[in-house]
Amino acid sequence: QGSTMGIFFNQMLIENTVLRNLKPACVDTYFYIHFWQVLLAAAVCTKAGKAIVSRQFVEMTRTRIEGLLAAFPKLMNTGKQHTFVETESVRYVYQPMEKLYMVLITTKNSNILEDLETLRLFSRVIPEYCRALEENEISEHCFDLIFAFDEIVALGYRENVNLAQIRTFTEMDSHEEKVFRAVRETQEREAKAEMRRKAKELQQARRDAERQGKKAPGFGGFGSSAVSGGSTAAMITETIIETDKPKVAPAPARPSGPSKALKLGAKGKEVDNFVDKLKSEGETIMSSNMSKRTSEATKVHAPPINMESVHMKIEEKITLTCGRDGGLQNMELHGMIMLRISDDKFGRILFMWKMKIRKGYSYRFTHPNVDKKLFTAESLIGLKNPEKSFPVNSDVGVLKWRLQTTEESFIPLTINCWPSESGSGCDVNIEYELQEDNLELNDVVITIPLPSGVGAPVIGEIDGEYRHDSRRNTLEWCLPVIDAKNKSGSLEFSIAGQPNDFFPVQVSFISKKNYCNIQVTKVTQVDGNSPVRFSTETTFLVDKYEIL
Repeated sequence: QGSTMGIFFNQMLIENTVLRNLKPACVDTYFYIHFWQVLLAAAVCTKAGKAIVSRQFVEMTRTRIEGLLAAFPKLMNTGKQHTFVETESVRYVYQPMEKLYMVLITTKNSNILEDLETLRLFSRVIPEYCRALEENEISEHCFDLIFAFDEIVALGYRENVNLAQIRTFTEMDSHEEKVFRAVRETQEREAKAEMRRKAKELQQARRDAERQGKKAPGFGGFGSSAVSGGSTAAMITETIIETDKPKVAPAPARPSGPSKALKLGAKGKEVDNFVDKLKSEGETIMSSNMSKRTSEATKVHAPPINMESVHMKIEEKITLTCGRDGGLQNMELHGMIMLRISDDKFGRILFMWKMKIRKGYSYRFTHPNVDKKLFTAESLIGLKNPEKSFPVNSDVGVLKWRLQTTEESFIPLTINCWPSESGSGCDVNIEYELQEDNLELNDVVITIPLPSGVGAPVIGEIDGEYRHDSRRNTLEWCLPVIDAKNKSGSLEFSIAGQPNDFFPVQVSFISKKNYCNIQVTKVTQVDGNSPVRFSTETTFLVDKYEIL
């Protein structure tokens, strides 16, 4: 507050003559009115004077501020072009914002030029937190706006800050917030674990009842009353619960025969109560009648249901950089096969594999005991010493491959972004096209940076959905699935800015099909005559994917 105190003491020296003429009992009142009551309040209100957000910088009652704002529209003279109006006690400095007003209430002896500059800063802050200048949007982000207002004005005087500093100050980490989030995440994990345990009990009871041909016993769940196990389990399995290990079983037929525990409409209410309780404990719930594509995208994150004693994890990661005018600057792909054996009787095995060979691949063994001659001659992976076994209950890297290229034909997903200047800003057209038909990309997010302080973009045509992050100034184009049936799509939007403001474009996705199409086709014992059951898990991830 050094600058504020400097202003305070300078004004004391200049007006020393006035202070000498004041009586001692009036000195405190003079200080309060003349020095500290400069900017009384900042508010966003409707054209009728209804306050949506108001921040008072001096002690004022709610009735007082509501009265001042209600009187504000009646004082404006439509015949004159002014940005302020005055009464006997206060001055209103305002700026229209579509259907709303940004209003500063100051004392009459405040500096009008400084007030207008402060008003412009207030008006630029609001689009940073609100996508649209509408009443419901302002109300939704009211606390964010109040925190930003406090960074602009302290004790009635404007702080020497700009828009970037305000954004930095409001986004700074809070130790108390981190502690709260850690406690909250712990509670959510415990609630999920309890939910999974209850769901497992219900499903186990239903399966036991099906085998015995009887009605399953009832369970009371999460504070709700006991419900009929057979019918409720059937209803719960019609709901997809997004957890780390979802397990969805087909709904059985409704048990025949009367039941005193069931009432008309009771089953639906009981299930609704159960689902509402899960939601209150932090669980995400999706009903079974959601679109097929959304449910398929959700299932992608589920780990393999059946994990055999011999399990192989095939993982690839891609790093790609393209130019905005076309051309692949660099593409690098790393892949690895990890072997995990959970039963020592399957430690002495061989497995056959195949992959789509493309120019530019290179291979090397990561396990020192892998037989390289056997791999080269017969495409088999096994140990040099057939009498030895692979380690049990540990992940062992048996093969690693790498691809590095600058050929555009290797790009799995091409992104073309075309910003063009218009009279009011830029019209941006962005499109994608899948180059590798064998891939199926899920949860694709294409992130486009936006200029700061210009508000939300105006979306034209779009395939998929979008999210606007006003804090980070980004537009996220979200596509649940991109595959051979959905190879291309486009997005058009308009916003103020320059063409360079919309780069770099970043892409993220996850896929259960790898880029090189590597597959483990067969696993046998070392003798070659005894086949072994095995399971595989394939993941294709993005390390970095940018269009500069």
